[in-house]
Amino acid sequence: MAEVERVPILRFTENEKGRADDIVAREFPLTVILNNQELVTLLCTPTHLDYLAIGFLSSEGLMKSKDEIKKITVDEQRGVVRVETDEETKQAGELVFKRLITSGCGRGASFYSAADVIGQKKVESKTSISAIEVLELVREFQHRSQIFRTTGGVHSAALCDTKSILIFSEDIGRHNAIDKIFGECILKDISTDGRVIITSGRVSSEILLKAAKRNIPLLISKSAPTDMGVKLAGDLGITLIGFVRGKRMNVYANDWRVVGHG
Repeated sequence: MAEVERVPILRFTENEKGRADDIVAREFPLTVILNNQELVTLLCTPTHLDYLAIGFLSSEGLMKSKDEIKKITVDEQRGVVRVETDEETKQAGELVFKRLITSGCGRGASFYSAADVIGQKKVESKTSISAIEVLELVREFQHRSQIFRTTGGVHSAALCDTKSILIFSEDIGRHNAIDKIFGECILKDISTDGRVIITSGRVSSEILLKAAKRNIPLLISKSAPTDMGVKLAGDLGITLIGFVRGKRMNVYANDWRVVGHG
């Protein structure tokens, strides 16, 4: 399914105006149905819908491992992913009352509460990274963003070790881009322990909780964190690095994992 769409526009420049075509990112509504219960509709880029559905369910604590999955059915034409699991989950109706409208693009939905944060284990990984390695990873990350370079309308995310990018994803939603990575890791049995996540988007509390659930010790962004994001990173033992641009960056929490002088 196409990730972009060509649209006619009226373009103005300093000296003239004229008709032209522009390329924009596609926005696609995806409904996730868990055990025959309609759970949520996510606005996303229409690629890797199975990864997105599984990553979302895992991030929201509705599925713990690949072993719980009995069946995944993707209907791209209707925009539906059906997931059947071995374990009975809470009724969708109960979850709606807990649902938060997140700070993510496309009014993302989240089902976590304060109790989820309290019960989340602290990330104890001893993985460290040098300032130079951070800058090099982000430089490679920016070169991977093909849809962004074409449209300027998507977010990117990547799973890395300290030397290279292992998995890369793009989506109109910053939460979705990360969930697609985690969904791929779950379905392909790729470990996230001790790994690094890079995101192009703002780092808020929901992003930190997603990373903590996958035992990610390092979270890097080209953008800024929120105050709750910084506090949660400190509480959960995650090294939070933001505003990585050019040859500069800010370390907001658990700076002991960043070694060397840059």
